[in-house]
Amino acid sequence: MRLTHVKFGCLLASVFLSLTWFTAYNGNDKGEPPYDPKMIQLYERLLAAESRGELVYRELSSLLTSLRNLTIPSNNSSTNITEGLIKRRLGLLSPRLPNAYLYLPHLRDHADSLNPNVVLGQGRAGVSLVLGIPTVKRQKQSYLVSTLNSLLYDLSPSEREDTVIIVFVAEMDAEYVNTVAELIKHNFPKDVHSGLLEVVSPSQYFYPNFRRLRETFGDSIDRVKWRTKQNLDYSFLMLYAHEKGTYYVQLEDDIVAKPGYSQAMKTYVRSLASDDWMFLEFSQLGFIGKMFRARDLPMIAEFFLMFHKDKPIDWLLDHILWVKACNPEKDAKDCNLQKGLLKLRYKPSLFQHVGLHSSLPGKVQKLKDKDFGKVPLFAAHSNPPAELSSSLKHYQQHTLERAYEGQDFFWGLTPTAEDFILLSFPQPRTVTGYLFRSGNIEINGDKFYNTTVEVLPSDSSVRDRLVGGQSPQYEGSYGGFIVIGSFVDGMAEGQIDAQMQPISALRLLVHSNSDVWVLLSEIFIKL
Repeated sequence: MRLTHVKFGCLLASVFLSLTWFTAYNGNDKGEPPYDPKMIQLYERLLAAESRGELVYRELSSLLTSLRNLTIPSNNSSTNITEGLIKRRLGLLSPRLPNAYLYLPHLRDHADSLNPNVVLGQGRAGVSLVLGIPTVKRQKQSYLVSTLNSLLYDLSPSEREDTVIIVFVAEMDAEYVNTVAELIKHNFPKDVHSGLLEVVSPSQYFYPNFRRLRETFGDSIDRVKWRTKQNLDYSFLMLYAHEKGTYYVQLEDDIVAKPGYSQAMKTYVRSLASDDWMFLEFSQLGFIGKMFRARDLPMIAEFFLMFHKDKPIDWLLDHILWVKACNPEKDAKDCNLQKGLLKLRYKPSLFQHVGLHSSLPGKVQKLKDKDFGKVPLFAAHSNPPAELSSSLKHYQQHTLERAYEGQDFFWGLTPTAEDFILLSFPQPRTVTGYLFRSGNIEINGDKFYNTTVEVLPSDSSVRDRLVGGQSPQYEGSYGGFIVIGSFVDGMAEGQIDAQMQPISALRLLVHSNSDVWVLLSEIFIKL
């Protein structure tokens, strides 16, 4: 029995039971509704059947995940169970879209039309935070890489393990989908490999015929098509994401995130006195920064699908609030008050819209979130006195000295092999650790690549002991320096071995030519 039939049976039973009570009540002189035990028993059995169906689906989903992780030899005829067959079975049983065939009847022609095409992904689930980013081909400029850079900029290792970022490429062009996937894989290989970043796209049969839409609210047919497709895109993404984590945050592909956004959102959720909210707003613009409980996503997506041809998605979301909160017998003021209890706003905003050109051709989007404020472009620290020198030429006022003193960021012209930044201490001193962060939230591409962190021990015999011999602990560098670390994804952070103390200098050494400038937004010498 399909779950759609089970749910429909429950609905019929509920309606029939209500009608039975209503009819009997009107015919009862005592005004007491007779409760038919048989009808109640039937209703409870149907609910149990629905629950059992959902359990079966979860078990099959788990099986499919396990099969994805298996490498099945092509010459083994005994393992002729394809993922496509499993997907088709799940497509019939899936409770994620219980009434999709009613709202999108064209889906009935293709069993796999509801299954996502996972281009990149490790199947990560069970996290606290799921970020959903729909993206489409833009005529002018793509902001996707910058958006991902902003979201990943200062995530801690623990936050990276407790997050999934899903990029939903809402296009039918397989070549374009693969191009986006390769772009993300090239720019964020570590995050793709770990499962933090996923790239998915819809089935080629998912979208209906948009030429049959009617114009409403004075919008052109192109705008009606754009907003209708957007409703379908958000619904598909939500339904894919709902089993992956606890909270889901809807974003766009042309935003910038405030540093610390992940921890800020989690802290805010924990601080709420009530769990009665339906969604939380971390930006005041459109659908950006809306947080939902993942378990609520199927209900929300089904509402969007039900009216996907009628209104824009932010209007539909407001209508859900009206249905859940407003009393038709009371006025608009009371309605807005009740809706305000279901949607809570966090200030200041954590996400800002930066894209100028909308995904709707010809539309220019100039709106900015006034509550976002200014984003800090550097982090200031109190560092020990040091003599600074560099072979890199700085740009305008963005000098190394100002960056070291916490007054600005350092911005240097394109590095070449053997370029360096040198921090020399007037007197040898104990330095326990270091942190160098390159790039910032606005200029995140200007990073150090293939660059090592090196120290100069004040005692030259230390280098001979740690670098020389049959089992060297460290790699040596010219000028008596010892390599202790390197930049990974634009950041270098680590501890300095007690055996090397005290040290006379720290050096950043570039080992290959770069195609971009370099920016240091944080320098922290830990004593």
